[in-house]
Amino acid sequence: MRTLIELFFLVAGLAVAVAMTAAAAWAYPLGREVIWWCGGAAMVAALVMSIAPLRRARALDRGRA
Repeated sequence: MRTLIELFFLVAGLAVAVAMTAAAAWAYPLGREVIWWCGGAAMVAALVMSIAPLRRARALDRGRA
């Protein structure tokens, strides 16, 4: 169950990051390409930072904490 919660928050965070990046790119068309690159980098960073919490949640779900 903890793993599903971690995955839910990861997906929710990525969805918010996409929405914010899209809004920023829409609001400032001259910087659209740079904004999407920065947003993409932030999303990759969020994915990388979620690896440890996901592994910890999986271990707790399996009872190996």
